[in-house]
Amino acid sequence: MHAPDKPTAAEAALAGRYRRLREQLLELFRKTDDPVARMATACAVLHHKQPHFFWTGFYRLQDGKLVVGPYQGPLACSELAGPQGVCWAAVTSGASVVVADVHAFPGHVACDSRSQSEIVVPVRDAHGNIVAVLDVDSDRPAAFSDVDREGLEAIVALIHAPEPRD
Repeated sequence: MHAPDKPTAAEAALAGRYRRLREQLLELFRKTDDPVARMATACAVLHHKQPHFFWTGFYRLQDGKLVVGPYQGPLACSELAGPQGVCWAAVTSGASVVVADVHAFPGHVACDSRSQSEIVVPVRDAHGNIVAVLDVDSDRPAAFSDVDREGLEAIVALIHAPEPRD
């Protein structure tokens, strides 16, 4: 039987950072149940604590478009009409999308030419419906891994939780 690969020291450190960020956000989210306030808080914490994050923000699904929500970083595209781009790929698939090279992604929407790689995580409401996406860009190629995906998915799950749990 083949044993799973042991994480590298860098992967273990990154996973530990995400656990600490989730705990910090859990405490902050207990102060409000407003999802937009939670999105804004998550953006601020993630953007300033993760050195490989160039743009960190949410796009909210409204009237068939993704409309920019809270974010940190350079100016954003105000709306993303479907179905092209990484954000829409996450919405239509219902799953997180990690892109090592955004310039090679078919239909990529370039809001800032400095972006090199991207991760997008769907945000679901209490009923399981996708209501937004967390979009994170990096100015580094191949900046995101499964560790980032797992960490961000755990954090995003807290956005619409009625009472966040440990």
